Amino acid sequence: MHALNQFRESAGIALQAIWSNKLRSFLTVLGNIVAVTSIIAVVSLIQGMNAYVTNAIVTDVGADNFTIQRNPVVRTQADEERVRSNPRITIDDANAVRRFGDNILAVAVQGNAGTRISYRAKNLDRVQIQGVSKDYIHFSTFNAERGRPISQIEIERHRPVAILGFDTAEQLFGAADPIDKTIKIGSSHFRVVGVSEKKGSVFGQSQDEFAIIPLGTFQKMFGSRMSLQIMVKPRSPEAVKAAMDDATVAMRIERRLRPTEPDNFGMFSSDSLLNLYHTATQGIFAVLVGVVALSLVVGGIVIMNIMLMVVSERTREIGLRKALGARKRDIIWQILTESVTLSTFGGLVGIGLGFLLALAISKATPLPAAVQFWSVGIGIGITAVVGLFFGLYPAMRAASLDPIEALRRE
Repeated sequence: MHALNQFRESAGIALQAIWSNKLRSFLTVLGNIVAVTSIIAVVSLIQGMNAYVTNAIVTDVGADNFTIQRNPVVRTQADEERVRSNPRITIDDANAVRRFGDNILAVAVQGNAGTRISYRAKNLDRVQIQGVSKDYIHFSTFNAERGRPISQIEIERHRPVAILGFDTAEQLFGAADPIDKTIKIGSSHFRVVGVSEKKGSVFGQSQDEFAIIPLGTFQKMFGSRMSLQIMVKPRSPEAVKAAMDDATVAMRIERRLRPTEPDNFGMFSSDSLLNLYHTATQGIFAVLVGVVALSLVVGGIVIMNIMLMVVSERTREIGLRKALGARKRDIIWQILTESVTLSTFGGLVGIGLGFLLALAISKATPLPAAVQFWSVGIGIGITAVVGLFFGLYPAMRAASLDPIEALRRE
């Protein structure tokens, strides 16, 4: 109880000192304000970015699915030269995966190309066209919010039907209903049977500007020698790893690869893509936070210098307190409390400004911001530690003053 009362008294003295020397106090904690503002803003943007990318990858690939593509991720020039000769992904590869995969529920084939879509006088250039096989219906990344999906019979018979992305439908038809309207994809006519639900954008790039058509029709338009990608759905979320192993064996057997030869294809799940993202960004994020945190050290040094000046200004006061019976720990406690209060005050101001800065950046740019309230505790804790660490030397110096010598000073 005595310690709590002493802390309240010291904190009251510190706040009174801050209020009576507003400009000096502001300049003292300015470094902390800038540092904590930057840290809170950076952490909020990093957390927002991570959540944003995670959602985009899971939405695009699917939480439990994985894809097989022509090339894996390359990190060196030598890897790029090696994968350049990889054979294209074909329907035969997909059939091999389907035959071999005991842990696989569905295998779909997808082709991608870009061309013009038009409806009457409205034209959209370089819209992504996705050709899909009949098992596409098993994958949640394909859907029809309005209308209906493309049926398996329509895919098998290469019918000229299409599902439009949300933005594609809106740009072509506005508020009108696009279902059963005839559009032109490239030089071919298609009947719209559905509109996909809105997926949003990634870094300002719309994910809703596309059209889905049957794979056979896609290959007639863009050629049958175009490389495809295989989408694989395991029988259960727990079977993802086993399904990926099965698919790898199936691809290697189909391509007659010897045991010593590396895979000549790439395989990606949402987890593997997220791991790639975190590997690529964690170093950048760590350096960014580290550089910003350096300003806390500068702010701490400023606080230490000011507290040394405060000790010098209040030498007679400290001497009088010691002459009246104050112990060394009482003087240390008082100076440390003032230092921590100053530092924490700057941290609180910085936290508020950091949240405002992060929200302003997210409003003005495609960069998202996720304000994490745990970062408030980190901000307050860091500034309290800075105040404690850099206030220790001035406190020890004040406690070591000789009361007689201190009282003699003017």
